[in-house]
Amino acid sequence: MCDTLVATGSVTADGVVLFGKNSDHEPNEAHEVVVLPAADHTPGGTVHCTYLDVPQVTHTHAVLLAKPFWIWGAEMGTNDQGVTIGNEAVFTKVPYGTEDGLIGMDLLRLGLERAATAEEAVTVITSLLGEHGQSGNCGFQHKLFYHNSFLIADPQDAWVLESAGPHWAALHVEGVYTISNRLTITNAWDLASPDLVPFAVDQKWCKGPEDFSFARCYSDFIYSTFSDAANRRKRTMALLEAARGQVTAGLMMRTLRDHGPSSGALRPDRGLVGTTVCAHAAFGPARGSQTTGSMVSHLRPGHPTHFVTGTAAPCTSLFKPVWLDVPLPPTGPHPTGTYDPTALFWQHEVLHRRVLRDPGTALSLFVGARNSIEAEWGEEALQLAPAGVARRAAFEAACFERAQDAETAWRSQVGAAGLHDRRTPLAKLAWRAWNRQAGIPA
Repeated sequence: MCDTLVATGSVTADGVVLFGKNSDHEPNEAHEVVVLPAADHTPGGTVHCTYLDVPQVTHTHAVLLAKPFWIWGAEMGTNDQGVTIGNEAVFTKVPYGTEDGLIGMDLLRLGLERAATAEEAVTVITSLLGEHGQSGNCGFQHKLFYHNSFLIADPQDAWVLESAGPHWAALHVEGVYTISNRLTITNAWDLASPDLVPFAVDQKWCKGPEDFSFARCYSDFIYSTFSDAANRRKRTMALLEAARGQVTAGLMMRTLRDHGPSSGALRPDRGLVGTTVCAHAAFGPARGSQTTGSMVSHLRPGHPTHFVTGTAAPCTSLFKPVWLDVPLPPTGPHPTGTYDPTALFWQHEVLHRRVLRDPGTALSLFVGARNSIEAEWGEEALQLAPAGVARRAAFEAACFERAQDAETAWRSQVGAAGLHDRRTPLAKLAWRAWNRQAGIPA
């Protein structure tokens, strides 16, 4: 389960389009950030996605991808034109394709590689949907099939694209818009597949065109409900709308870290269903995923700046500045689903999984330092955006090094605090199993 946010220039503090996303996956499904250069390709060639070969285009844009380690595509990313996309699993009445095909994360990467604007990305993705459909397993250790929605932004524009099998609708966005794991477009859109309404009428999901709502007619009730997507979207919309005219990259980060409106002790171990924007896994049929990576983008025309965690749980992570034309600093080997103490994702998991024993107390030990560090380098990163590559590369590397030093100190602080494990017995059981599967030493 995931959440994706956008605020166009009319509601942000500096008039720049802002984008944010949490990527939620299985606890051991390591997340990584990669940068791939622009490339020219021989006409007539193909590209192998996660499962399927599709015709390649003659030129692909440079892309920054934040992704599950085993997927060709990505949960979120950006390209050298400033086009930035996040995708969401949505659950619909249209049967899911289980055969190996194009999955939503592949469609996202193909959109980034091929589109120069947000609206063009809508065209790229919907054309691929029309030609190849969407199908295939998206689960790591547990098979998962779904359809997809996308929030697409560029430095001037934003669109939401939602699909149910081959059927889709797209809406031009102005102001604040967020998506979660359910359809949001109702009876108004700017673009749509020609059979969107007739198919629903034929299926008797509505009485006629005048009674049509994409979200109401096409949504699967059970999965859309138990994903708790409605509550999460209501929360993200409220947080951003409350700051209309003053939305900043820092607010996008705080929204992605949100644990809900309750002022009580943080207990993500409780409950068999339901989750917060900053998602933490626990025991239960709908609690098997957590936020494994997060990204915020400040889409200043000509000089976009992105902030990525590259690690799970934004509440325990630092958003580090990156630029597409700057090589990523070393983050260890390519992560997998097995614990590797030299890989960035797994280094952070030691801290994250210690925090989960008593998150309220543990976070209080370092959240002030986390916020201070981010505020300092966030402001400097935006000021450096127009600077030369060498200056930004040195700053980016210094931020990654400082983040590693800070998290090392926080791991020691949390470990030395002697925190009592407050998790429920069932949550402890679930986490013991995940730790054992990953090979994390006791």
